[in-house]
Order: sequence, then structure tokens, then C-alpha cells
Amino acid sequence: MKYVIIIPDGCADEPVQSLGGRTPLEAARLPHIDSLAKAGVVGLSNNVPPKLTPASDVATLSLLGYDPLQVYTGRAPLEAAAMGIPLGPNDWAIRCNLIHVSEGKMTDFTAGHITSEEGGPLVRALQQTLGGPIPESEDHPAGKLEFHPGVSYRNLLVFRGLPGAQPFGSGTKTQPPHDVPDRPLKDHLPSGPGAGLLRSLMEKSKSLFSNHDVNRARRAKGLREATQCWLWGQGVAPSLEPFATKYRKKGAMISAVDLVRGVGCLIGYRRIDVPGTTGYLDTDYAAKGRYAIEALKHHDVVCVHVEAPDEASHEGNAAAKVEALERIDTDIVGPIREALASYGDWRILITPDHRTTLTTRAHAHGPVPFVVSGTGVPGLGQSGYTESVASLSPVCIGSGHQLMGQFLADSFPANLMEP
Repeated sequence: MKYVIIIPDGCADEPVQSLGGRTPLEAARLPHIDSLAKAGVVGLSNNVPPKLTPASDVATLSLLGYDPLQVYTGRAPLEAAAMGIPLGPNDWAIRCNLIHVSEGKMTDFTAGHITSEEGGPLVRALQQTLGGPIPESEDHPAGKLEFHPGVSYRNLLVFRGLPGAQPFGSGTKTQPPHDVPDRPLKDHLPSGPGAGLLRSLMEKSKSLFSNHDVNRARRAKGLREATQCWLWGQGVAPSLEPFATKYRKKGAMISAVDLVRGVGCLIGYRRIDVPGTTGYLDTDYAAKGRYAIEALKHHDVVCVHVEAPDEASHEGNAAAKVEALERIDTDIVGPIREALASYGDWRILITPDHRTTLTTRAHAHGPVPFVVSGTGVPGLGQSGYTESVASLSPVCIGSGHQLMGQFLADSFPANLMEP
């Protein structure tokens, strides 16, 4: 049996006026996905427990079959794994976004989708000026700071601590920048243990960036500059049981996003990097489809993650979200479905990780629609893949991490309803 998981990140939404009162899934032309839905099962899955922040870190762990309430330690450690940055028992990883702030508000959490070639020098400037050993203070223990360039605006800070030292704790609260668009920064700054260190570094980055060559060049081109860094998503290294041990399947991960790659790395999936994929709306959808088809030759489970719908939601761009969904259907789902036929027994799961609404431009709690189709999946006679169809489904999985076990079971669904 061959299994494929396709994650159109953040595609679940609410009806919007610009789409005639429809959701993007309802407005998009999705012949391949709808065909799978009519032949299989459309249901609901709640991938983010209410006590955790709705985001791809928690939701991806759930989708891949791991209970985030048991294994989740923070977002940044997952990205550190993808970047090949080792974390010791006393180390903490912290996400370091490059952002654009205007009039005290979070104007752009991507700094105008700054390139990696531009972001790298800015992060290296942070390391040169603010990195290295730091003394103990009332706010934090002594340690060492390391700034690591990542992809585009997504970078990392690592706090290397001494044995027994805890720079942060359960009371440390930080805010994902993509969840506070156009809101005052002062209302969302870090708080709790270690917050003083994070606030200080963020404040110092302002003067460091203001006259940097990268920002001067971007200003000259009329582009948004990176006005400062934003620190959040702190955590220690998690301990995850290998997927091959837990589910007896060999997996591969295709994604342009370090967070998702990191989850794959930590559970033992093979990481497959696809040229031309950007983690944005201009990604090469067709290349992801081709690489997934090739990966099926050597793996039991192939997971394809596409960030584009989520990015469109964060920008409040309904038309772009619809276009991204249609490209996923045409360039990824269609070719993969055709290739699966040659394997005889196959099964496919298509689902977002979480909801990202165009109205709020932010992630949201709540169940998301999924479709499972293929061998051993009875057709329920549903009309297509939309939020409204899923809301009427008898198949509802209240704890998202249980979906994987059912997806890989001899027949699906193993249970129609979960209490």
C-alpha cells in the first residue's frame, strides 16, 4: 500500500464577501480533489488542542500522528532540527523573524518577503554585535547567544545554557508575529521569565538594522525594509518516537518550510528538497508533484506540504488563496492520483493543518475538513471537498493525532465518531 498526505497549509476558512459569500474551498475549481471526495470520505479533524496556540508546529505534529500535548516543546526547536542545529539538554531555540514595523504596528511579519541573500547579512550582523557569551542577570542566567540565518525572514536564535540553568519557563509568553497583523507591538511583547532578554535584543536590533547596507538597498528600490527582529516560539529539543517504529512505515517529507521539514527530520522522514519551491505563492507546484511521484518508488508514505494558501490568508488575498488551491489540485493532486493507480493499493489524505482566515489574516482554532480516498475507503456519497460538506459528515476526529492511525489502518474510517 502506498500512502500520500497533501497539506494545503491553512486552506480552511470562512465565507468572504469578495468570493460571493463562499469560502476559498467553495470558490476554487478542484476537479481532482472533488473526485477523490466523492469516491471517499470527507470529515473533520481537530488538530490543535484548545490549550495550545493554533499554528503549523502543533498541527503538523498532530497530522503526522503525535499528540502535541505529550511531545510539543515549542516551535523553534523543530526548525533547528531542519537547519541541522544541534540542541543540548540546556539549550533553547528561539524563532527570530525579520519584520517591518511602521508607526509602532506589525506592518509586515515577512519584511516584504525579504530574500535569504538579504536576510543572511542582517542575521550575521546580529551575531557579530549581540551574539556570544552573556552574563547572568536578574532576568536570565548566564549563557551564550547564537544567531543563525535561515530562509527569508525565518531565522533562529539559540541560547546555550549552563547545566541546570533555565532562561525561560512555562510562564514565558511570546507572540507569533503573523497573528498580530497591523496591531501595536507594545501589546504583544514577550512577558515572563527571560522576557527582559528577548525585549532587549529586539530593541537593540532596531539601531543595528536602520543603516545596514541591505536596508539601504531595499529602501532605494522602494521595498519594505527589515526594521527589527522579533523573537518568539522558544523551546527545548523534543523527544519523538521514530515514525517507522510507531507506525511501521517509511516516510518522506516535501516542504519548503523549515518548521515542517524539522518535524519530518525528528520523526525520521527523509527530507526531500525540491528546486524552485519557495514557501510562498510563487512556488513551483508542479515540481512538488513530480518529486512526490518519484519518492513513492522508495517510500511507503510521502507527505507534500504547500505553504501558499496560508501565506495568501496572512495577506488577506482571497483571489491568491483560490489560485493556490487550484494549482495544488492541478499540479500536485492530479498527477499524484494518476501515478498512484500503478501501485494497485493506495490511499490519499488531503487536509490543512489548521484554519487561517482571510478576515483576521491569522490562524484560528477549530476543526478542519479532510478527505481520505483510495483502497479500503468506502464512499459516503458526499458532493465534494468543502467546509460545509465536512460539517455534515458522520466522521469527526476530535483529537487530530488519531487520524494518522486510522489513515494507515486496514480500512477507513475505523470509527465514525470520536467522543
